[in-house]
Order: sequence, then C-alpha cells, then structure tokens
Amino acid sequence: MPAGLRTAAGYAWRLVALGVAVYLAVTVLTRLELPLIALFLALVITSVLRPAVDLLSRAMPRSLAVLLCLLAAVLLAGGVLVLVGTTVAGEWSRLSDELHGGLGRIDRWLTGAPFHLPPGSVTDLKSRIGEFVATHRSALLSTALSGAGRVVELFTALALAVFCSVFFLHSGDRMWSWAQRQLPSRTRPVWQRAGRAAWHTFAGYTRGVLIVAATNAILVGIALAVLRVPLVLPLVVLEFVATLIPLIGSPIALAIAALVALAARGPVVALLVLGLIVVIGQIEGHLLHPLVLGWSVRIHPVAVALSVAGGAVLGGVLGAMVAVPVVSVAWAVIGALRREDASEE
Repeated sequence: MPAGLRTAAGYAWRLVALGVAVYLAVTVLTRLELPLIALFLALVITSVLRPAVDLLSRAMPRSLAVLLCLLAAVLLAGGVLVLVGTTVAGEWSRLSDELHGGLGRIDRWLTGAPFHLPPGSVTDLKSRIGEFVATHRSALLSTALSGAGRVVELFTALALAVFCSVFFLHSGDRMWSWAQRQLPSRTRPVWQRAGRAAWHTFAGYTRGVLIVAATNAILVGIALAVLRVPLVLPLVVLEFVATLIPLIGSPIALAIAALVALAARGPVVALLVLGLIVVIGQIEGHLLHPLVLGWSVRIHPVAVALSVAGGAVLGGVLGAMVAVPVVSVAWAVIGALRREDASEE
C-alpha cells in the first residue's frame, strides 16, 4: 500500500472518530439543555454580581452580601418589567389610534409612485390576519401551548440558576479548590491555569457585553425619544436584550423599532431609525467592542460570525447567545496552556 494512502486512511478514520464523538457530545448536550442553560445563567449571574459581593463582604458577612446583591438584582429586573408593562398599558389606546392612522398613511404612500400597489393593500391586512387565525386556529393553539411549555422550562432554568448562583457567589472558590483536589496531583496545575483563563475570559465577556448592550440601549432610547417614536421604553429593553446576540441582535431590534416608527410616524422617521442601524453598528464595532471587550476577548470577527451562525443552527436563539462566550473561553484556555508550555520549553 502506498505511504500516501496509508497516511490518508489514518487521518480519515481519526476524523470519522472525531466526528462521531462530536455528534454524540452534541446529542447528550441537547438532552441536558435545561440544566446546561441553568448553569450558564448561574455563571452569568455570578460574574456580574461577584465584584459587588466581594466589595460588600468586606463590611458584612458574605452570606448577607450575597443576599443583598441577589435581592437588588431581582428588584431591578422586576422593576424594569413592571415599568415596561405599565408603559405599554398606558400608551395602548393612543398607540392603537396612531397605528390605525399610520396604516392608512402607509397604504396611501404605497399606492403612489414608485410602488403603485392596489388601494387597501395594507389596511386589509387586519382582516386577512383574522381569516388566517380562523383557518389555522388549531395549529396556532398547539404552537401557543408548546411555547407556553418552553416558557415554563425557562422559568425553571432561571430558578435553578439563581439557586446555583447563591453557592457560586458564597463559596465558589472553595468549590473549585475541592474539585481540583479530586484530580491527580500532576494535572492540578494544568486545570488551575485553564480554570483561571476560562473564568477571566467569561467574566470579562459577560460584563463587557452587558456594558455594550446598556450603551446601545441608551443611545437608541435617546434617538427614539427625539424622533417621538412610541413605546420607547419597551423598544429600549428589546434593544438591550437583542444586543446580547452579537452582530445580528441589534439590527433586528432596530428593524422592529423602524416598523413601529413606520406605522406611527411615517416613512421618513422610519428611514431615520433604519439609519440608526448603521450608526449603532459603527459605534459598537469600532469603539465599544475594542474598548470594553478587547482586553478579555480576542477572537476574529469572522470567528464571531461563524460562532453565532453555528450556535443558531444547533440551539436557536439561545445557541446564538452562548456561542461566542463558549468559543472565547475555549480559545483563551488553549492560548493559556500553549503559552505555559512554551515558557516551560
């Protein structure tokens, strides 16, 4: 047998074995989706609240510091949700009138040049939606029940994440030390370096992306308020949450804001909101990300795009959200171990 063929065969069966291992790993992780989501959320909560807990623990018992920080976080998140609900309820009647008039304006705009659509193309949309709902009522009900089940699962994961984060915040260092003592002594330094690099990168990414999301939301809120677009606060919250998905989250949120502006304020304001996509993208890509995330996350934008796409294919929206931190942590661990090996040589 030629040497080249033997070499190719050796690589081939190794690649096949690696592919089978990856497939089995993805299958197992898919089955364990709920606890993995809870663990990821617990690590996010821990990375965000850990500095405040460390600061408060200097003046009070650590258990009390953990309790105060968690209560403050719950009150802040609940307050934002209540404020959003109150805003939507207060503006609903006025917004429905604006949307009704806006649909008429859009319809008149589309009937003229250069579109020349038939009159009533937009204003008949409500009746068409009603007919569609009446025709597919059973399928829509089944989808709604399935979505309600997913909401219950997410709340269960959130409760489990808060439970785990209490222990991570209170005694995470001791838990990590105990886990290391269960390993063979010769491998403990390697795990120590890998764990330090992984936590440094994950915590830096989490805090940084929250800062970027908050900055984007503030800029979008100011712009929407100046343009007098309705539902500013819900759109700001949507922008904050969507920015957690790199590259694609913020443009999608701003596109939704542009639709609201189109219906309520007309095409000119909607085009201005669409222009925010370019402005916010430039600020985020050339200022915020290098300034806030550059010290903790060092992966190429192409790797970020491929990670988001792969995560979305494997896990949907949640997969797209966790893909970049997972890839960043893996790359940081590989880099830390490689530098240590090079220094030993």
